Amino acid sequence: MVIKAVVWDVDDTLFDYTTADRAGMRAHLLAEGLLDGYDSVEQALVRWREVTDQQWARFSAGRATFEGQRRDRVRVFLGEELTDADADAWFGRYIAHYQAAWALFPDVLPALDALAASHRHAVLSNSSIHVQDHKLRVLGVHARFEAILCAAELGVSKPEASAFHAACAALDLAPHQVAYVGDHPEIDGRGAADAGLLSVWIDRDGAYTSEDEPGGRHRIASLAELPAILGADSRFGAPSTFG
Repeated sequence: MVIKAVVWDVDDTLFDYTTADRAGMRAHLLAEGLLDGYDSVEQALVRWREVTDQQWARFSAGRATFEGQRRDRVRVFLGEELTDADADAWFGRYIAHYQAAWALFPDVLPALDALAASHRHAVLSNSSIHVQDHKLRVLGVHARFEAILCAAELGVSKPEASAFHAACAALDLAPHQVAYVGDHPEIDGRGAADAGLLSVWIDRDGAYTSEDEPGGRHRIASLAELPAILGADSRFGAPSTFG
């Protein structure tokens, strides 16, 4: 089996979303004077993450629009019945702090450089093209990808096979010719494998036990391992730390 292209997840795969979200929300809460209602900054951040995950699940299931889940994240977090305009304004102030913390993971550019000549590249994200197109431009890697596909515009989200197949179709390749790299063991790891792609699950923190192993064929701790898995002619690869 020859892999001709790599399709990438963005958040917490290429882009360090978790760090940026935590740093941005910490700065936002301080600026808004909202920490008095919590025992610690960490408690507030945990609550924001819980609300984000809940509302994102509604969006992924088709029960909310992309904009709607953002507004509801604010309403639920604050416990207030805000107008759309007020919720958008609050979220916009958070975004300014969040964007100030944007960064790629250190292993991203070396991996993209190592695979530039041997493989084509695209993005498949459970976000919106408006968000991810802007993000990839700010991070300086937009030109690396032939296609950028997002759930909000596709009308289908990972782990549905049709989302992965849409990315393959955008590259005019069969699923078995495409690898998918993502950070979530089920949404990315098992989803890509079930859709017939070569699934590469990146678990940078080693946060999952062997019992949590997804249906993906490869589990890596760093993108430095990716060229070896794809058979690229590169010295960038490193042996897996997971065995």
